[in-house]
Amino acid sequence: MKIVSKHPLLVGTVFLTFASAGLYGCKDFLTRNETPQGTLDATTLANQAGVEGSLIAAYRALDCTSVIQANWGCAASNWVWGNVAGGDTYKGSDITDQPPINDIEGYHWGTPDAETYLNEKWRITFEGIVRVNSAIRLLKQVQKSNPTAISAAAAKGIQGEAEFLRAHYHFEAWRMWGNIPYYREDDTDFRKANLTSAAVVTEIVKDLDAAIADLATTPRNGEKGRVTSWTAKAYKGRVLMYAGQFAAAIPVLQDVMNNGPYKLETSFDHVWTGFKAFYNGTETIFAYQASANDGEPNGNNANYGERLNFPYSGSHFGCCGFNQPTQELVNFFKTDAATGLPLAITDPANYNASNTNLDWSQNTVPVDPRLDWTVGRDSVPYKDWGMYSIKGGWVRDIGNGGPYGPKKNAHEKASGAESTVGWQNTQLNSVHIHLFRYADLLLMLAEADIEAGSMAEALTLVNQVRTRAAVTAQGCGEAGAAAKYASCTGHTELAVPITSPTITWATYRIANYPAFPDQAYARNAVRAERRIELAMEGQRLFDLRRWGQAYAASTINAFVTTEKTRRNWLTGAETFGQRHMLFPIPQTQIDLSKVGGTPKLTQNAGW
Repeated sequence: MKIVSKHPLLVGTVFLTFASAGLYGCKDFLTRNETPQGTLDATTLANQAGVEGSLIAAYRALDCTSVIQANWGCAASNWVWGNVAGGDTYKGSDITDQPPINDIEGYHWGTPDAETYLNEKWRITFEGIVRVNSAIRLLKQVQKSNPTAISAAAAKGIQGEAEFLRAHYHFEAWRMWGNIPYYREDDTDFRKANLTSAAVVTEIVKDLDAAIADLATTPRNGEKGRVTSWTAKAYKGRVLMYAGQFAAAIPVLQDVMNNGPYKLETSFDHVWTGFKAFYNGTETIFAYQASANDGEPNGNNANYGERLNFPYSGSHFGCCGFNQPTQELVNFFKTDAATGLPLAITDPANYNASNTNLDWSQNTVPVDPRLDWTVGRDSVPYKDWGMYSIKGGWVRDIGNGGPYGPKKNAHEKASGAESTVGWQNTQLNSVHIHLFRYADLLLMLAEADIEAGSMAEALTLVNQVRTRAAVTAQGCGEAGAAAKYASCTGHTELAVPITSPTITWATYRIANYPAFPDQAYARNAVRAERRIELAMEGQRLFDLRRWGQAYAASTINAFVTTEKTRRNWLTGAETFGQRHMLFPIPQTQIDLSKVGGTPKLTQNAGW
């Protein structure tokens, strides 16, 4: 059996197909009990096909799987944890749908409702670790029982991919909970005590160093989507940055920048897209390879974790109105008319003063062009699906979630990325979910340079990202735009230069920084750039935490103070304090860790 048949690597289809052979390959399995017919055990899988299938299954756990999707805490993008909890988005929808997110949004993380989502995140993360370790054990078993079954080169590549994935899953758990257990393939009892946060970082880096040594510089078998030594090097730099080890991170990130295969896409619309030509493009370091129309009957290999995050029933997508950008985030995209720099930098006291819906009628307000690649705004083209329309029912409950909608995760109509099967298939697509991309890496290196005092290099890196942002903006998208904007007559381009005369719904103004006069200014600039560039990509809360800013008066608590005047249900939000620097470990998992009645897992401080 061929485990992966074509590019890109489909991180769910193949293993599920492989498993299906065991489940459905024998019609009389109920009457043949001499050999179990409904399971796949280590003996059945003890061959190269089994090892490869087990590894694909480990990739598949990057997003909600068919057995772990009781809610959307398992989403690959971390939209609940990074966006909603970080102030980039409101939960959206209405107050009654997915109520556990209300508690997460209000920072009441110790409630039973919040735990249901936290437990799903824990489950999917450690499910990935279990699958990785199973694949490594199976590899060793096959190598021992039949040394020629798998070539040395293939075995080394499999080992390296598994080591990388194990590092990634532990990193995901670490930035959620900090003090977590670390599992390797020789562990025989999952009931392990937490390591300290610092000790976890050491173990993650150990796995990444092993992966760097084992992996080739190009994807194994030429199958895009598989990780390489460059993926592992880039990720190592990321982990070191999260750990505050700036001096150690600089040479790693510089090596990737100077010698690796990555570069910025030429246009921002090529980053988040359903067009196959840009899948696993030059900016992709590591992504969940969402796959639609691949034979899975319910569309579960697509972007399951994102399926709530589309405009509501008046739109083509039909549901569900979650993950709506906050007013504060939209205001953050405003720019200074004179300089083209973020207003949050040039006028930090007033950039967020306006409560006005920044719709098409506010077209004289200067904004960064990335706003309309990130946010759905009233009467502004929504990719090539027509005008985003509040009156047309694209917003579920404006009083609850505001007037804006998510956009990066949506596929283009012309891309053909939409699923033809599954519940509300119009929301399912094969838009790959970026878990780490090159712009993120460049801005992390800029951060490290600033801490090292290398202002000139940091300035160059930040301006490199801004230069790309200034290339294109949302165009008319489809012929129907002409009904609203005469300038769109005869124009259906999705992306156009930011100065295009077809654009009459916005004034785009963006320019490079002329200088970083001091370290404090530079820090603010690069942090603002990350906010704009990576908005709604599940990064915000984790950035605020690692910067030590999450519970500063000027960030989340200031956000809540202002936003509760816009969304009155936030009046009951809890003050973000020291204990919120880590999420509480789900009590269910603490109870499951008991040995002789005593838990091996220890709850994080304050919970």
